[in-house]
Amino acid sequence: MDISNYTDKQAMKIDILTLFPEMFKGPFSESILKKAQEKGIIDIKVYNIRDWAKDKHKMADDRPYGGGPGMVLMIEPIDRAIAELTTHNLQLTTRVILLDPAGKTFNQKEAERLVKYDHIILICGHYKGIDERIREHLVDEEISVGDFVVTGGEIPAMIVVDATVRLIPGVIGKEESLKKESFSDFDEPGVPRLLGFPQYTRPEEYKGWKVPEMLLGGNHKEILRWRIKVATKRTKERRPDLLK
Repeated sequence: MDISNYTDKQAMKIDILTLFPEMFKGPFSESILKKAQEKGIIDIKVYNIRDWAKDKHKMADDRPYGGGPGMVLMIEPIDRAIAELTTHNLQLTTRVILLDPAGKTFNQKEAERLVKYDHIILICGHYKGIDERIREHLVDEEISVGDFVVTGGEIPAMIVVDATVRLIPGVIGKEESLKKESFSDFDEPGVPRLLGFPQYTRPEEYKGWKVPEMLLGGNHKEILRWRIKVATKRTKERRPDLLK
């Protein structure tokens, strides 16, 4: 497998190992992720696990020992893939991550942690599961995007990439906006992570539905207090667990 097409730019490198690379074309070729790649801020590569299979049929999965339904991802192709990808990036701090329902739940704090690495390798689980030796010997951690089961790790990988990449300086046009997002801190000591506050734009009134008077006065300190109050109320109602 030739991976010599890496750029020489100092970009965060994200390698994704999957059986279905075509799934990533849409999300990674539009909007902010597309612009970040064009700017050289990130370098995303999607690889087919089967490219590291040695047999003529490019087998990457097989029946489980002990019987049972479904197919299990094999350790050999994934081991070879990780070895090659890390060998080409020895100077980088690399994190190998398996997307798996049994992993640690992904959230904003996890995205803030992952963005500190130079190089992330994401393995998309599929079918019945993976050979347990992959989990035990090849990955640094496992991540889940929630307490539900999806058909594979591809969509969870997209979520992890999107949430992480947008925290890199230069990806979002106005980085100040990141500080006021849901699950991020307000610029106010002692204020916990809250859900986002309501946003409004023109027209000022529509079908009798008005923009709150507070937002029209231009007193930024009062507006900040109002936003914290409303965001706190919304968090208590919808996600009281965040306030603990």
